Amino acid sequence: MASILIADDEPRISGFVEKGLRAAGFATCVAATGPQALQLALTDEFDLLVLDVNLPGFDGFQVLEQLRGSGSRLPVIMLTARVELRDTIAGLEGGADDYLGKPFRFDELLARIRIRMRREDATSAPELTHGGLHLDVRTRRARIRDHAVELSAREFALAEELLRHAGQVLSREQLLSRVWGYDFDPGSNVADVYIGYLRQKLGAERIETVRGVGYRLV
Repeated sequence: MASILIADDEPRISGFVEKGLRAAGFATCVAATGPQALQLALTDEFDLLVLDVNLPGFDGFQVLEQLRGSGSRLPVIMLTARVELRDTIAGLEGGADDYLGKPFRFDELLARIRIRMRREDATSAPELTHGGLHLDVRTRRARIRDHAVELSAREFALAEELLRHAGQVLSREQLLSRVWGYDFDPGSNVADVYIGYLRQKLGAERIETVRGVGYRLV
């Protein structure tokens, strides 16, 4: 049985989410503070974290920063009333897998959790390799042959998606959906910007632009 950690200091919200998830067949645990949430998240006993931003002790962004800084790949869905664009971007850039605003519909939260769990099950290979580029998906470390490459959480996620589909063309919309997990404006250039970052770090020749379509790892 998959186990989900719910980090929220509002008993009404955490109780509602916990009840719904248990009815859907998940085991649950609730943390009401930032330090407690981080401590539990680092135990490797959970399959996913539902994380509020406004937590006492330290906030959800700090929990996320320390969690990713530890090397943890625990999937994180942020569930919060802070829905301004800058907060959403901060969460996603900080390593959250998805970002859902309050008020929310439980059915939507459940669907996002199930999608994320399926992705984790389908992507359990510990290391990806292509053309001398190596990604360790457990430790979130990258290297080109014997040389380590420092990647941000979002850069790593983008590189991972490209490696899992090496040789295939991925559209900007596919990258936004799979890597950012959020419905950005289709006109957004965030995917192009991060492709640029990866080219600087991994080598421009590794990522091909297919004009009018998207990008391909070659």
